[in-house]
Amino acid sequence: MIRVENVCKSFRVKSTPQHRAGRTSRSGRISIDALRNVSFECKPGRVFALLGPNGAGKTTLLRILSTLLTPGSGRIWVDGIDAVAHPGNARAHAGFLTGSSGLYDRMSGRETLRYFGSLFGMDAQTIARRTSELAQALGFESYLDRRVGRYSTGMKQKLSIARTVLHDPQVILFDEPTSGLDVIGAKAIMDWIRRSRDQGKTVVFSTHRMDEVALIAQDLAIIHEGKLCYNGTLDGFMQIWPERSLEQAFLDALSSSTETEGKA
Repeated sequence: MIRVENVCKSFRVKSTPQHRAGRTSRSGRISIDALRNVSFECKPGRVFALLGPNGAGKTTLLRILSTLLTPGSGRIWVDGIDAVAHPGNARAHAGFLTGSSGLYDRMSGRETLRYFGSLFGMDAQTIARRTSELAQALGFESYLDRRVGRYSTGMKQKLSIARTVLHDPQVILFDEPTSGLDVIGAKAIMDWIRRSRDQGKTVVFSTHRMDEVALIAQDLAIIHEGKLCYNGTLDGFMQIWPERSLEQAFLDALSSSTETEGKA
């Protein structure tokens, strides 16, 4: 389970005309509000989809949930652990797939998982068992002992996912999990997410693919310019925008949020 209460996050960057309103310092740098009072809850046994245009704050939010970033204010609980007060403990209960693979080209897939398993404090027998299970489930058994430098983009993505969940975390955070995968590879990932959901895990993923959201998500949050413009069930969202495709409803929600922001 994940619970987020009034999370805010700002970054100081060099001011440009393209930046939205922020607070300019004497040095000419501006404080950009990446997240503004974001609150939501992700429940076990459900898939929570995070949608938003580029630059909306999705990756910043996922990095905060994974404890890679600290919020400016607000509180977060990951699997019942206060992630702000005890980030190390919370991190042990979560797996986070980032946008970059960070894999070592000279190691094989098996060696990679063995290495990261040791960082998780797993014993050799458990690492070997989980490696076999994940290689079969994600469909990369045939190149498990090949050097990562010879992997395709899709192969690296599958290995990155295996590394993310090797320690069998209760909370799984995915940033574009099917990026670079073909149809068969993407289906393997979607099937695996469904199995994780059925095992009672909490799954959060960001994506730009509306078909993935429609296939596996029960809950949905839409973030725009650092603020949530929808937080609820997928079915509830579609009832707000009847007789529209999910893609059109998403665009309408963003447009409505922009209009509301402009009147504020």
